[in-house]
Amino acid sequence: MAAWAAAARQAASLARISSPASAISGSQAAKLIQRRGLASGGDHHGPAKVNCWQDPMSPSQWKEEHFVIVSLSGWGLLFFGGYKFFTGGKKDKKDEIVAEASH
Repeated sequence: MAAWAAAARQAASLARISSPASAISGSQAAKLIQRRGLASGGDHHGPAKVNCWQDPMSPSQWKEEHFVIVSLSGWGLLFFGGYKFFTGGKKDKKDEIVAEASH
């Protein structure tokens, strides 16, 4: 509901600025246009984030995307290693046949 109201207000202000019948000067038109004040990269709160290879022993300092990549890779290796450990790996049929034939 609030989004519709904001969109309607913005459309009304743009209609007033762009209408040729209105006698608004350039400085008055500039005051009506919304500025994107919060869109800049400005002030960051807290310490700066670093790449995971720059400080590998403190994951709380890593950039979010690096933390996600490293943690997903770790979980993948854990599951794959567990699978290989508990299933004993995959043995080739040729090795079993050669081992049985030599007995």
